[in-house]
Amino acid sequence: MPRYFVTALIVACALFMENLDGTVIATSLPAIATDLRQDPIALKLALTSYLLSLAIFIPASGWAADKFGARTVFRAAISIFTLGSILCGQSSALWEFVVARMIQGLGGAMMVPVGRLVLLRTVPRSEIVGALSYLMIPALLGPLCGPLIGGFITTYFHWRWIFYVNVPIGIVGIALVSLFIKNVRGETPWPLDARGFLLSGAGLASLIFGLTVADRGVFGKQLVATLLVVGAVLLALYWLHARNTKFPILDLRLLAVPTFRASVVGGSLFRIGIGALPFLLPLMLQLGFGMNPFQSGSVTFVAAAGAMAMKVTAVPILRFFGFRLVLVFDALLSCAFLASYGLFTASTPAALMMGLLLFGGFFRSLEFTAINAITYAEMDSAAMSRATSFAAVAQQLSLSLGIAVGAFGIEASRALRGSQHLTVADFHWAFLLVAIVSATSVLWFLHLPKEAGTDLAGAPRRKAMQQG
Repeated sequence: MPRYFVTALIVACALFMENLDGTVIATSLPAIATDLRQDPIALKLALTSYLLSLAIFIPASGWAADKFGARTVFRAAISIFTLGSILCGQSSALWEFVVARMIQGLGGAMMVPVGRLVLLRTVPRSEIVGALSYLMIPALLGPLCGPLIGGFITTYFHWRWIFYVNVPIGIVGIALVSLFIKNVRGETPWPLDARGFLLSGAGLASLIFGLTVADRGVFGKQLVATLLVVGAVLLALYWLHARNTKFPILDLRLLAVPTFRASVVGGSLFRIGIGALPFLLPLMLQLGFGMNPFQSGSVTFVAAAGAMAMKVTAVPILRFFGFRLVLVFDALLSCAFLASYGLFTASTPAALMMGLLLFGGFFRSLEFTAINAITYAEMDSAAMSRATSFAAVAQQLSLSLGIAVGAFGIEASRALRGSQHLTVADFHWAFLLVAIVSATSVLWFLHLPKEAGTDLAGAPRRKAMQQG
């Protein structure tokens, strides 16, 4: 058992709770709306409020970890997330539910990047890939298990238990963090960039909110356009501010590092397709093929098995082939599998669908492990917290954009047909679109140095054999 196993398991469990919670409520919105006497569409605000809270507070996570210590912040994040879960379960009005989701988002914003930072600062560089591979499991399991678990709990128990189950997990997590996680912090904590925090937070919030509601018909097109423009302007002002600030809350100068730039830009493009998958696939299986939520969840869950298999093979694969080769060819393979899901029809055998999802889950998980590891290949300890915050914001933006791009593909297909009726063919074009967008990540991975990330997984086997 690796030395970092206990730490990785604690962090992974916390991230699983956060990732799972973000998806389970999707299948439960009608039941929640009935209880709160609201239209189900209005409950979409519960989803967007969580994303808004993440966008606002993630940039401050690195500073908080350096200032107060990773264990202190990580433990507080689990506590806040657990409190938000209790408030969600107790909500009796829409505004209460939205506020409770924002509190959850505050906890999640600190939990994800700080949990990763805990590993990066306590695990030897040669074991980073193995440690991060454990964190990929909750990231992939959450969106896949969420609809199935949410539907089961809502059907056989009550929707409030979706949030109450987080309470014992949170209590155990707080205890384990207190016992096993070191309170690592930056050697010289940098001052909080308050102006940058406001500009980036407001800009990211406007942009993500605009992207999230653009395809849902909740707000008018003029308001959505205004949100997107305001978000873009605020982020442009932040860019000008960050150029002249010694310690910006999102340090754009980190993009000068080749491995970090490839990971953030290329990784964001790749995540657009993956961000669309939990949105497109259940809709196609349920609306296009007539499956119920439990049936579609049973089919899509098999992709998690592929992610599990990756956990024990990522290190030897990266060690043998090297990061650049894996990132390029694995991205193309992953995108090919993603496009193939758009070819599913109601007559496609379930075994074939599950097989493609199984192998697709493996290659996507391998790609994410390589992307997450190469992010920190050239980062020293002083820059690690700023890098984790920056990377976490980029991930959130790309996953949110993936939903918008997937929805745009469906709407564009319907518009070209001149019909408002949704057909299976609309999903075919949407899957092809997000696969093409994700495939453009290869253009960034190709520019990586040949030996990039060698010390993260050990020397490539071929090179070691030549030296021997």
